[in-house]
Amino acid sequence: MNYILFDDYSWNNLRPLTFSKPIAEIRIGILTITEKWELYLNGKLTFQTQEYLSVKYKAAYTNNSVFINGKISPTPELLARINNLEFNHGIKTGNTLIAFRSNIASPLDIKAALINSEEVAINYLSVENVWDIFSKNGEAIKQDFELLTRGRTSQSLSSSNMVIGDANAIFLEEGAIVEAAILNTKSGPIYIGKGAEIMEGSVVRGPFALCEHSALKLGTKVYGPSTIGPHSKVGGEINNSVIFGFSNKAHDGFLGNSVIGEWCNLGADTNNSNLKNNYGNVKLYNYTQQKMMDTGLQFCGLIMGDHSKCGINTMFNTGTVVGVGANIFGGGFPPTHIPSFSWGGAEGMEEYKFDKMVETANRVYARRYLTMTTEEKQILQTIFDATQKDRK
Repeated sequence: MNYILFDDYSWNNLRPLTFSKPIAEIRIGILTITEKWELYLNGKLTFQTQEYLSVKYKAAYTNNSVFINGKISPTPELLARINNLEFNHGIKTGNTLIAFRSNIASPLDIKAALINSEEVAINYLSVENVWDIFSKNGEAIKQDFELLTRGRTSQSLSSSNMVIGDANAIFLEEGAIVEAAILNTKSGPIYIGKGAEIMEGSVVRGPFALCEHSALKLGTKVYGPSTIGPHSKVGGEINNSVIFGFSNKAHDGFLGNSVIGEWCNLGADTNNSNLKNNYGNVKLYNYTQQKMMDTGLQFCGLIMGDHSKCGINTMFNTGTVVGVGANIFGGGFPPTHIPSFSWGGAEGMEEYKFDKMVETANRVYARRYLTMTTEEKQILQTIFDATQKDRK
């Protein structure tokens, strides 16, 4: 059977994080949603997403395809229902199509599929808005921890560490290093990925995931639920935040109730506010409505799209949204909505020239012994062109 992860209307609400990727490539818990489905289905999947993203995230349509909503995380019950689908039938909850099986080798028509789908009552975790990523991260870490560690044995934890709670709720993959740290699992498990490191003096409260080849630097303080994606370096203080991967917050400073995309860098002593002075609900910029929208949350910090950077001592106000490829610096609080490919800060913004941004990105890729592909550059060019009106 051929499995395809599709994007629905939520892709729009998940911008700027989805500007450069399908919804299923979002990391929540330990794994991306794609990686979760690959483990459940024991194979690779393709994507039905925005046309400009399809140069990298392609779809393979066949006459026996199962389309799965990319914002939904798998469960055993959900998988059983999907595998029992007959041709041209699906399952849904309200206006959300969960899955649909097709015998036509063509893209899924979501509206038509909803008509031919059965209403079901299944509990699952889904990502509808950007704040769901940190709000639901604790539940996702616990699910992924069970999925990844079931029937396996952790690498030994050094005696130099102090464990508070259940030591069996700590799992170290091959090559992971943890020395002289305090690890508290009373609120949830702690997962340390392959080749990752927690340096001396760090204090971690679960649920927490440190993905492969990432590091907590000396004396880092982490409050769960938090996830540090692969190939990232983190220091200072972190609370209930998700870093997708290949991004750094390597120095002191606070990051709370936030989501940071890939290839980002937060300069030394960068801080974000996650609580308004009046303790009211936080509003975030919504790209669909093109205005600030109430999140219903009292705690909400920084949302930053891929390839964005900020200089030392940057201060982000409560509920700041930074687009893709922005470069922020200078004193004072920058705007709470910073359009993609913007250059500047509180004193004013101008356009970050596309070639200059790509030049910087290529240097960052080279530090990871990687090269930006033609497809990735093409996607960034499309985002640049599509967001020009925001910068004006």
